[in-house]
Amino acid sequence: MAIHLMSMRGVPEDEQEEICALLDQNNISHYVTAPGNWMISAGAIWLTDQEQLPQAHTLLNEYQQQRRQKAQEEYSRSRLNGEQESLLERILDHPLRFIGYLAIIIFILYVSIMPFLDFGQ
Repeated sequence: MAIHLMSMRGVPEDEQEEICALLDQNNISHYVTAPGNWMISAGAIWLTDQEQLPQAHTLLNEYQQQRRQKAQEEYSRSRLNGEQESLLERILDHPLRFIGYLAIIIFILYVSIMPFLDFGQ
C-alpha cells in the first residue's frame, strides 16, 4: 500500500525535482501523482515501502531546513544590497494603484459598518 509523504500543493517545480532527486539518491522508492485536471486536488509524493518512511521524513526535514536557510540568506543579501523594495517605494512607483486599493478598502469598510451605525436611529 502506498504511503503519503507530502502534498505538492504550493510546491515550486524546482523544489519537487530536488526532493525527487534526493529520494532517488538515497534509494527510496517513490512516485509522484499529478494534480487533477481542474487543479482541485493537489499532486503528491508517495512512498511504496512503509519501512522507508522514517528515513524519508528525516531527509525531507533536513532538505527543508537547508532550503529555508538558503532563502533567508538570499533575502538578507538582497536586503543589504538594497535590492528589496520597501512599501514606500512600491507606493511611489504605482500611486494610482495604491489610491484605487485604498478607495476599495474604505468603501468595503463603509458598507460593512454603516448598517450597525444606522441600527440605533
